Amino acid sequence: MPTPPHLTDPPPYARPRLLTLVFVLGTVMIDAMGIGLILPIMPSLLQEVGGGSLADAALWGGILATGFAAMQFLFGPVVGSLSDSIGRRPVLLVSLTALALDYLVMATAGSLWLMLLARMVGGITAATHATAGAYMADISRPEDKARNFGLLGAALGVGFVLGPLLGGLLAELGTRAPFYAAAALCAANAALGWLVMPETVTDRTRRAFDWREANPLGAVRTLARIPGISRLLLVYFLYSVAIYVYPAIWSYYSAASFGWTPALIGVSLAIYGVSIAVVQGGLMRYALRWGGERRTVIYGQLFDILGFAILAGLTNGTIALMMIPVTALGAVVQPALQGILSRAVADTHQGTLQGVMTSVHALSMIVSPLMMTATFAAFTREDAALHLPGAPFLLAILLMACGFALFLRGRL
Repeated sequence: MPTPPHLTDPPPYARPRLLTLVFVLGTVMIDAMGIGLILPIMPSLLQEVGGGSLADAALWGGILATGFAAMQFLFGPVVGSLSDSIGRRPVLLVSLTALALDYLVMATAGSLWLMLLARMVGGITAATHATAGAYMADISRPEDKARNFGLLGAALGVGFVLGPLLGGLLAELGTRAPFYAAAALCAANAALGWLVMPETVTDRTRRAFDWREANPLGAVRTLARIPGISRLLLVYFLYSVAIYVYPAIWSYYSAASFGWTPALIGVSLAIYGVSIAVVQGGLMRYALRWGGERRTVIYGQLFDILGFAILAGLTNGTIALMMIPVTALGAVVQPALQGILSRAVADTHQGTLQGVMTSVHALSMIVSPLMMTATFAAFTREDAALHLPGAPFLLAILLMACGFALFLRGRL
C-alpha cells in the first residue's frame, strides 16, 4: 500500500502543490477575514449582550481586543515550538478547528464574560499566521524567503479588505451571522488542509518540545544567542508599534481632519488593504531583485517616515486618499525583515522564531493603540495648546527613526 502523501517527508525547499499553497495562503487570509467579519457588528452585539450604552460597548470591545492580543503574546512561542516538534500540519489543522468552534461559541454567547473567554481562547488558537510563516520558511530557499513572506502579507491584506465588506453585508441577517460565517470558513479550510497539506517538518529538522523555550522570554533568550537577532527583534517591535498608528487612529484622525463619514473611512481602509496586497504580492519581488532584503528594509522605512510626515499636517481629504497607495509602499519592510530573521535561524527553530514574532506583534497591538490614541486625545481636546490630529504620526516617526538607526548599526 502506498504511503499517504501527507505522511511522506518532502525534500528540502520542495515546491508545494498549488492546492497546498492555496490552503496556507487561505489560512492567513481567513485569519484576517475572521477579525474583519465581526468588526461591523461588535458595537451592536456588545450592547445586545451587555445591555449597556455605546460607551460601555466600546469599553468591552477594548477589553476583548486586549484579551485576544495578550493571549497571542503569551502563547505564540508555545504554538510555534509545538510546530517545530510535532509538525506544521497538526498545529494548523487543530488551530483552525478550534478557531471554528470558538466562533460558534461567540455566535451563541449570552454573556460578556463568556465572550471574553472565547476571545482569549481565540487569541491562543489564532497562531495560524505564525505556523503558516514557519511552513513558508520550510519550503523556501534562503533567497526566496522574503518574497514568499510577501505572499503571506498579500493574503493578509486581501483578508482585511474582504472581511469588513462581507461582515457588513452579513450584518443585515443579524448580529450573530458573521460569527457563523467565520466558523464555516475556518472549518472549510481545515477540511481542505486535511486533504492537501503535506508535513514539512522532517526528522532532519524536528526537535523536542522544551517548555523553557515555549514562552516569550525563554524563546527570546534562545534566539538571542544568535548574533544580531535581539537587535533585529527590537527593530521589528519598534516598526510594528509605529506602523500600527494606522489602525489605531485612522478612523478618528480622518473624521477630525477631513470630516469623513464612516462609509468613506471604510473605503479608505479598503484602498489601503488592496494597496498592501499589491505591494507585498507583486512589487515585493522587484524590490528584492533591485536592492536585496537590507536595502528593501531601508528604503521601505524611509517611505513610511515620509508618509507619516505628510499625514501629520495634512488637511485635504482628497490628497489623503491619493496618499494611501504611496504609504503602502512601505509594506515591503515586514516581509524583508522576516526574510532576514528567518535566514539567520536554523531550520529546527523556524516555528520558534515565527512564534516570537507573533508575540512581538501582539505586544505592539497592546502598546501602540494606548500610545497613539492618548496622543491623539491630547492634541484634539478642546483645551489643547496645539490642535493637531496628526500628532500620532509624529510619534510614529520617532519610533520608526529609532528602529531605523538600530537597523543601520549592524549587518546580518
